[in-house]
Amino acid sequence: MKITNAYVNITSPGRNFVTLKIETDEGIHGLGDGTLNGRELSVASYLTEHVIPCIIGRDPFQTEDIWQYLYRGAYWRRGPVTMAAIAAVDVALWDIKGKALNTPVYNLLGGKSREGILVYAHANGKDIDHALEDVARHKEMGFKAIRVQSGIPGLATTYGISKGPGRYEPAERGLPSEYEWSSELYLRHVSKLFAQVREVFGDELHLLHDCHHRLTPIEAGRLGKELEPFHLFWMEDPTPAELQEGYKIIREHTTTPIAVGEVFNSIWDAHDLIRNQWIDYLRMTLVHGGGFTHLKKAADFADLYHVRTGFHGATDLSPVTMAAALHFDTAIHNFGIQELMPHTDETDAVFPHQYSFKDGLMVPGDAPGLGVELDESLAAKYPYQRAYLPVNRKLDGTLTDW
Repeated sequence: MKITNAYVNITSPGRNFVTLKIETDEGIHGLGDGTLNGRELSVASYLTEHVIPCIIGRDPFQTEDIWQYLYRGAYWRRGPVTMAAIAAVDVALWDIKGKALNTPVYNLLGGKSREGILVYAHANGKDIDHALEDVARHKEMGFKAIRVQSGIPGLATTYGISKGPGRYEPAERGLPSEYEWSSELYLRHVSKLFAQVREVFGDELHLLHDCHHRLTPIEAGRLGKELEPFHLFWMEDPTPAELQEGYKIIREHTTTPIAVGEVFNSIWDAHDLIRNQWIDYLRMTLVHGGGFTHLKKAADFADLYHVRTGFHGATDLSPVTMAAALHFDTAIHNFGIQELMPHTDETDAVFPHQYSFKDGLMVPGDAPGLGVELDESLAAKYPYQRAYLPVNRKLDGTLTDW
């Protein structure tokens, strides 16, 4: 079998997605996701101009060699654009493998380690009362694990809170919006939120919370300590992780579990975090972490240090990545939990898929390959539209982490 053709599809059914389709001389094709929120066209160009010409004529079963060729052969390694492009190729090749062998991808990764994938939903509200209502709604839907965010008194808007009715979507059409931020106001508020969630819902639910890289290590240590009575499943992305040693300070001050890594694109971003056991969950995604080939190595390394996976699963990843993540989650031993932000009906129609949700769990389905396809004629009805994530400024105007 040889790769005969590959091309990029860009579509925007509510938000932008970059999909790579690889075709073979045996009529089998595979799909890979190359979406990088706010920088989609950079990955599309990288694939079209630099990667696709290098893979034509190659054997799609040689996933390890092709991965190393695209990573080491470029000389300029890593970075989100490069790794998203490599991941798009890698996932598409594994999709081809599964289809050619007439088996789901999870069987190629070691087979089932579990029958269902624990997923967590996002509950939010403009204030605590509205957040509690949303928690109740998600519990009624069957979710056993729920991330909780709420508006902060004194701030007009904040991360995780929808500006209006409907699902929360952080990416916005046009140029970036600017939000105000105050760590002081936030830190006064969060423990009050979770005290009320536990008072209303008891200890049954798994509760999670996302700090979204906004605190210093000592602030995060303080927050984690204050949240200990509420037994969170995890505190996510408490501080930027460029300085991995910063997580040592957090670990020394709290037993609240720590999850990090949705912006990581290589195991080296988490190397010290894992080997020093400063984190409990690795959130790096298949699309930004180099695909199955690299993330399998990262998960195996994490397993040596009792670190489990908790992959990013927001709407900035297409159903192709969600399908791939569920196959990965099904197979690996050290799975922890999977994030789930449901896509819009328009997106689901563009990407028909086999995966499904029931009683707090998801399954990837048993179709050969990934079990997801791309309706290209429907995708063409949703042209690309420029969109960005917001940026944050402190109350005095200083730019800070969003």
